[in-house]
Amino acid sequence: MIRALLSALSSLVVTLACASVLVFAALQVLPGDPAEVMLGVNAQPDTLAALRADMGLDRPLAARYLAWAGGFLTGDLGMSYTYAVPVAELVRERLAVSLPLALIALALTVAIALPLGMLAAARRGRLADRAVLFLTRFGIAMPNFWFAMLLVLLFAVTWRWLPPGGFPGWGAGAAPALAALILPAVALALPQGAILTQVMRSALLDTLDRDFIRAARARGLTRGEALRRHALRNALIPVLTIVGLQFSFLLAGTVVIENVFFLPGLGRLVFQAINQRDLPVVQSVVMLLVASVIVVNFLVGIAYALVDPRLRRRA
Repeated sequence: MIRALLSALSSLVVTLACASVLVFAALQVLPGDPAEVMLGVNAQPDTLAALRADMGLDRPLAARYLAWAGGFLTGDLGMSYTYAVPVAELVRERLAVSLPLALIALALTVAIALPLGMLAAARRGRLADRAVLFLTRFGIAMPNFWFAMLLVLLFAVTWRWLPPGGFPGWGAGAAPALAALILPAVALALPQGAILTQVMRSALLDTLDRDFIRAARARGLTRGEALRRHALRNALIPVLTIVGLQFSFLLAGTVVIENVFFLPGLGRLVFQAINQRDLPVVQSVVMLLVASVIVVNFLVGIAYALVDPRLRRRA
C-alpha cells in the first residue's frame, strides 16, 4: 500500500509539472501585448520597450517560466499588471469567497443526491422513481443562471429573506457572509445534484443486481435494508468520481454565477484578468484551478481504497 501511495505521489508531481508547462505555454501564444493593452495602441515604442522590460516580458521564455514556477512553489505569484498588487493577495481574497461557495454547493449537492438516489433505487419503476427521474432531468436541463435569477426574484425581491447579491466580507460576521452565499450555492447545486442523483441511482441499481445482494435478501433483509447495509458502500466508487469532478467544477466554473450575484470570487477575477491581458493573474489562477483538479482526483483515488477493501489488497 505504501509503495502504491508513493507511486501515486510521484505521478501527481509529474502531472503538476507537465500541467504548469502547458498552462504557461498556452498563455504565451495568445495574441496581444500586455504592455500595449496597458498603454494603448498609440504608445511610443521606447515607452512600450521600457514597460516590457519592467514587466520582465523581454526575458527568454525559459527564464520566465522558471521564475514563475519557482515563485508558485514558494507562494510568490508575482505582481498583477492591472491592480499593481501581489497576485497571491488577490487570489487569497477571492479564494475566501469561491472556496466556501464551492464547499457549500458541494454539501448541498451530496445532501440532494444521496437520499433521492437511494429513494429512486429502492422504488425502481414506481411513482417515486419516476418523480425523481423527472426532477433530475429538469434540473440538468435548466440553466443555473436562469435558476439563479428566479431565486433572486423569489427570495430577495419578493420575500426579502436573503440579499440579492454582493458579498459583505467575512469581517462583517459569519452570518451576513453565509447569507450572501446561500442563493449562489443553491443555484450551483441544483444541476450538479441532479447529475449526481442519476449516477447514484444507476450505481445502486447495478449493485442491487449482484449475487451478494440476492444472498442478503435470501437471509430475510428487505430491499431497503440490503440497499443501506450492503449496496450503498459498493456503489460509492462512481459516486466519488463524480463528486471529485464536481468540486473542481464548482471551484472553477462559477464565472456566470459570480457575475449574476456580483461575488468577488476567482471566476470573476480570471474573467477580468483575461479581458485586461493580466498574464500573472491568469497564469496563477488557471494553474491553481488545474492543480485543484489534479489533487482532488488524487484524493479520490485514495478514497477508493478506503471505501473498497479489495483495492487496498490489490495495491
